[in-house]
Amino acid sequence: MAARARYDQATAHLEPPLAIVDLDAFDANADDLVRRAGGKPIRVASKSVRCRALLERVLAREGFAGIMSFTLAESLWLARAGFGDVLLAYPSADRAGYAELAADPKLAAAVTVMVDDPAQLDLIDAARAGGTETVRVCLELDTSLRKFGGRLRIGALRSPLHSPERMAEVARAVAARPGFRLVGIMAYEGHIAGVGDAIAGRPARSLAIRLMQSTARKELAARRAEAVRAVRAVVPDLEFVNGGGTGSVQHTAAEDAVTEIAAGSGLYVPRLFDNYTSFRGRPAALFAQPVVRRPGVGIVTVLGGGYPASGAAGPDRLPVPYLPEGLRYDPQEGPGEVQTPLIGSAADDLLIGDKVWFRHAKAGELCERFAELHLIEGDRVTSVVPTYRGEGKTFL
Repeated sequence: MAARARYDQATAHLEPPLAIVDLDAFDANADDLVRRAGGKPIRVASKSVRCRALLERVLAREGFAGIMSFTLAESLWLARAGFGDVLLAYPSADRAGYAELAADPKLAAAVTVMVDDPAQLDLIDAARAGGTETVRVCLELDTSLRKFGGRLRIGALRSPLHSPERMAEVARAVAARPGFRLVGIMAYEGHIAGVGDAIAGRPARSLAIRLMQSTARKELAARRAEAVRAVRAVVPDLEFVNGGGTGSVQHTAAEDAVTEIAAGSGLYVPRLFDNYTSFRGRPAALFAQPVVRRPGVGIVTVLGGGYPASGAAGPDRLPVPYLPEGLRYDPQEGPGEVQTPLIGSAADDLLIGDKVWFRHAKAGELCERFAELHLIEGDRVTSVVPTYRGEGKTFL
């Protein structure tokens, strides 16, 4: 009730739909990430923030260093804006972007690209268009847990480089290639960092996830250490070994082989991060939709609100009504493109024009729906800042 009163008061002069970030919660979440990282720097995942002003805010805090970006175009844009350490977390086929990178000393010094196949080096070389700058390269280790000779695989389908031997093989290919410099290793354990292990009403499934993650952490820690040793035998002066994610910060930071942690969703704490035993964050990013209809007793309808998240389709990918408490979707309609009916006793206390506050499912994806974020401190909006979309950037 207190949170709803604060948000309603802060935005009383604003017409919804709108999105906010509660800076008190945002900063508290940042402090918690630093605490869990135990002294290792946190590289901020930009896809989970998608707002330059908030990237600048968190990187100004002690314990944060560098950005993990999601497209090459975004990486170049951030580097031009003054961000001096940008790791592109995914391979790219952006030939024009590679031509810009190879032709500009400032960009080449600031941006590191991801590689997991020598064919990607061929693409970059073919795209150089005469550019002669050395391209900084990071290798990605596949973190998936494999059992029964590979017949069982748990983890995201990302890099093909699973074994230390394959990592060393590709490291030698990069080291032998003029115009490239291998500077880092990344290993994102999404099946540990991005899967909640305390699902409400699902005790058996939660236990199974915890057992899987315990096994996966032990296997990955040993294999990651071996992979780092194998690559360092080829390139002794690696600058960084990146690992982890919001849900596994303290576990990954405990590995000696890891030099930095990646995290971003833990700043906003969307609803997918409610189901973790490893940490508890404060919801910092919300959106509000206006009540536009009252179809009957115990029912209101708000404008829009159908903002599903990426990933395998399911109820966990939907936003949820948050404030006032006691609202839920009509199971026949769910959250809609242009209207969303909400049912529950709290509906009878809502008037036409009142705001209903929602939590979205995945962190930065909220910013693809709104051009600006209203930053709230206490019960006031203290700043309004553009999202990537608000700056006219539609990277992906």
